[in-house]
Formats: sequence, structure tokens, C-alpha cells
Amino acid sequence: MVEFEEVRLAEVSRHFGRRRAVSQISFTIRSGEILGLLGPNGAGKSTIIGMLATLVAPTSGTITYGGVAARVLGGRLRSAIGLLAHELHLYSELSARQNLTFFAQLHGLRTHDAVNRGLAAAGLSDRADDEVSGFSRGMRQRLALERALLHDPRLVLMDEPFTGLDDAATQIVTDRLRRLAAGGAIIVMATHDLDLADGLVSRVAVVRGGRLIKDEPAGQNLRARYRTLVGH
Repeated sequence: MVEFEEVRLAEVSRHFGRRRAVSQISFTIRSGEILGLLGPNGAGKSTIIGMLATLVAPTSGTITYGGVAARVLGGRLRSAIGLLAHELHLYSELSARQNLTFFAQLHGLRTHDAVNRGLAAAGLSDRADDEVSGFSRGMRQRLALERALLHDPRLVLMDEPFTGLDDAATQIVTDRLRRLAAGGAIIVMATHDLDLADGLVSRVAVVRGGRLIKDEPAGQNLRARYRTLVGH
């Protein structure tokens, strides 16, 4: 796996035809940080996540991983990235165990150990052999997170990770993210849930209209500071 201690965006833009989804974004995320990527709908958060995941190429600017561009690292970089997107990438006709086994095999892992760890971390050991089609949104969300973390990625990217989670499941996920950061992972989390982000993220990057308007330590009173910046 590729090892790196930071990911740096320098003057990154992404255009879709005439629409500028992201314009000249620059910031750096380092090992052990949980970055809250905040902004209203249409601000460019998902596009930034897609570019960090190497699924969307910047129109201009550079993204480097430990000082090296994605095109240089090639396919090796993907093995260092875990992505939880809006689309959960689970097979509903398969069981939780079968889903994790499939993805573990794609990563070349020892499936039995990796899958059991993932099921336990998701709090789904007792539902391991049930079809995912019968799971609640929150259960599927927890399973998808562990699917993204099976291979111990260096860079963890999440788009609205708390969707559908009740209080108990939210605590499971937040504890999991804190342990990942403590272990040196680089975590980027796009979220609208400012109450959950407050106290979890160590830094915030606020985007509006595709532009970065604030990049700073998380601090306190996140909701009030966000409202001051974006107006709601």
C-alpha cells in the first residue's frame, strides 16, 4: 500500500461544461486529522470527495498524496483510499457476510478475519447471514462503512456518513472514526450534521459556490460560526 502523511490540494478546480463545481480550492489534510467538509447543497463537497478519491479528475490544479500526484502513483493509490459515498455499493440480495467477503477478496485480504472484524465493528455479528435487503438504512450505512474500511485505508473519505443512524449507531461510528484518526488515518467527512461534527472533527473547511471560504481548526460553537459564514 502507498504510505503518505498528508494530502494537499493546490488551486484545484473542476468544471462540468460551463458549470464551475469547484474553483481554485487549496488546503492540506494531515495524518490524524478529521476534516469536516461543510457547505450548503451544491457547494462542491461531493465533487471534492470525488477528486480526492481519484474518481473525478481536476480540470486544473493538483492533488498530491505525500507530495506525489495520483497519476504517478497509479492503481496503487486506490488501495490506500476508503470511500463511503451516497451510493453504498452493497448487494442487497447477498448477506452482510457475503458482501464483506466479496470486497475483502477484491482487496486480497484474508477474508475470514477481515470480515469478522468488520461485522463486529458494524455491530452486525448477529445479523451476519441475513440478506442486506432486510436491513434498515442505518444498518446498511454501518455495513457500507466497514466495507470501505476493510483494507485499513490511509485516506478515508465519507459523504454524509451519519445518514439513517440512530443515537446508538451514531456513537458506534463516531468512536470508530476517532480510533481511525488516533491510528494515523487521514479522514475527510462531508456532512450537514453540524451537531455531530462539533466535537468530532479537528478541522473544518467551509465551501460555498465551489470556493473555499474558511479552513481552520474546529474550535467550538461550530453551528454559530457556520451560520455566520454561509448565512443559514
